[in-house]
Amino acid sequence: MACERPIQLGLPLSRFSIAEVRDWIVGEDLVEVVSLSTVWRWLHQDAIRPWFYHSWLFPRDPHFLEKASPVLDLYQGLWQGQSLGPRDYVISADEKSQLQALGRPAPTLAPTAEEVGRFEYEYSRGGTMVYLAALDVFSGQVFRRVDQTTGIEPFNKLAHLVMGQEPYAKANRVFWIVDNGSSHHPNTFPAPLQSMYPNVMAVMLPVHASWLNQIELYFSILQRKALTPNDLPTLQAVAERVLGFQERYNRAANPFRWNFTRDDLKQRMAQIDDA
Repeated sequence: MACERPIQLGLPLSRFSIAEVRDWIVGEDLVEVVSLSTVWRWLHQDAIRPWFYHSWLFPRDPHFLEKASPVLDLYQGLWQGQSLGPRDYVISADEKSQLQALGRPAPTLAPTAEEVGRFEYEYSRGGTMVYLAALDVFSGQVFRRVDQTTGIEPFNKLAHLVMGQEPYAKANRVFWIVDNGSSHHPNTFPAPLQSMYPNVMAVMLPVHASWLNQIELYFSILQRKALTPNDLPTLQAVAERVLGFQERYNRAANPFRWNFTRDDLKQRMAQIDDA
C-alpha cells in the first residue's frame, strides 16, 4: 500500500507519512498493532519513502532523439559524423531572467562554530533584471550582458558581443546551441543570425531539453555560489555580483566534463518507451 497513491485507496491525501501508513494497515486489520519504528524499518528495508515526490517531464516531441543528438555530438567535437576543425567553436547560450534585487531589513549573518548562517526572512523588492550569457564549450569561458528585459534585441546584442571578437569573428564555423525560448525561437533566430554572421550555425534543442544546454550548468553554479541567499537590495548590486562572479569564474574556467552522449540518450529514450 505504501507504493500506491493514497487517493487510489480512498484516502483524501496526496502522500503518506509513516503514521498514516501505520493507521491504514491497522485500520484494514492487516495487523492488530504495530509501532511506528517497525513501519519505518519495513519501509527502510525496501527503500520506500512514500512521502517523497519529485517532478518530471516526459519528452513529447516524437523527434526528440533526432533533434537532441547533434547537440550531444558537438559536445564530443563532432558534426555530421566528422571531427570539428581547430577553427570551429561551439557556443551554448541562454538568458537567466527574473533576477531579483531583494533588500533585507537586517544584515545576513555568517555561520559560526555553533550556528548556521542566517538571513532575514522578510525583504523589499528592488526590481528585476536579466543576465544573458554565452559559454564557449571547449574553453569554459563565459561572455555576458545584463539587460532590463529578455527579447530578440537583447539576445542579438549578446551574439554581436561574442561574434565581434576573435577567435569567433574569423572562425571557420561557430555553432550556437540554444533552446526554444522566445528570444531565440527557431522561427526568428537561425536565419537572421546567419545573415549577419555567415560562419554561424544555430543548433536548436528540442522543446523541454534545456537540461542538455551546458550554459544551464553555469547558471546553476552562479545561483548557488553568488545569489543564494539573496541580500542584494538594488539592481546595481545584483549586476555587480553577477558580473563580479563571472570575472572570478573566468579566471579559472575549464570546460565541463560532459560524458552524456548520443548513445546514452538513445538508451535513455528506449528505457522511457519501455516504461
